[in-house]
Formats: sequence, structure tokens, C-alpha cells
Amino acid sequence: MSSDETAGAGGEAGSGAIGEETPGASREEIIDIVDGQDRVVRQAPRSLAYRERLTHRCVFVLVRDADGRTFVHRRTPTKAVFPSFYDMFVGGVVGAGESYDVAALREAEEELGVSGLPQPTRLFKFLYEDGAGDGWSWWSTVYEVRCELPVSPQESEIDWHAFLTEEELEERLGAWPWTPDGLDAYRRLREFRA
Repeated sequence: MSSDETAGAGGEAGSGAIGEETPGASREEIIDIVDGQDRVVRQAPRSLAYRERLTHRCVFVLVRDADGRTFVHRRTPTKAVFPSFYDMFVGGVVGAGESYDVAALREAEEELGVSGLPQPTRLFKFLYEDGAGDGWSWWSTVYEVRCELPVSPQESEIDWHAFLTEEELEERLGAWPWTPDGLDAYRRLREFRA
């Protein structure tokens, strides 16, 4: 996945808005800002969190089909963070007051274009910190879910997709540009399973 979206890192969490909801009014997602122990310290508009590199919460959901293949996709070029990069997770930003578990199911269903998925299984949590010195960090909870439904990914989020075998995915790790946070989560997932 990647902490992303057209506004930045992670999926469109459908939580809070600033001001009244009126026709044509601009809504901005509100997210929880957290500290080094993942405790909520305040809430802020998503754009401010990205601009000021405030630590927030994200979910990463590894999706497998009935044959055990992994859903892999390329992000649209309009993404504010990691445009046109590949990812082996779906997911995104956790909305203000939303739990990781609720966000994981919401994001998976939204990005895959399905409804009725089972609740994703929570695997582990870690603090992602960008190694490039850009100041990005987010608490990330990794999940896994089996999707036996036909997928119809959000065109605003996903430019291309396929279900790849583990061998096909491994072959492409060094060849395609991958989201750095997705790669980090995938590396940690392999260590978690070892």
C-alpha cells in the first residue's frame, strides 16, 4: 500500500470535514496526529499533516486471491506521494477517531471496488520512517485478507493491477519502482513470517 492518495500518503479515509457540508463546498479529511508511542496528540487536516510531515496512522493490506496470488498495482500519476509507483498493498490513512481495523476493511473494499470482504487479519504494527531524510513517518499496521470476489479497482487510485504469484512478485522487486513504505512493510512481512 502506501500512505498516499491524491492528497498524500494513504487511502481516502472518509472521516471529518471542515465547515458545513454545502453543495460545492470543499471537504478536507481530518486525521489523528500521533506521537512516538502512537498516542493521539491532536487532529489536523490531512494536507497540513503532509505539509508539516506530522506523524499519523496508516494501514497496509496484503490482498490474496483464491489461488494465493498477491494483488499488485500501479498508482495513478496524479498521486501526491509516490505517483506511478507500484505497490503490493492496498490501504491508506486512518481517519480521525477511526480504528486501524475499521480503516483496513474500508480501504481494502474501496481500493479493490468490492463489498463484503472478510475483516482483514491484523499481523503487526511498526513505525515507518522515511530513510531519505524527508521527515515522513507514520504508524503502520499490516493486515492480510483473502479476496475471492471480482475486483474493480478505483480508477482514481489505481492505474494498473494484477494478481501475481510470489515468484512473479519477487522477480519484479528489483525491476519496478515500488513505494518505499510498501517495500519496507513487505520486507518486515517476510521477516514476520520467517
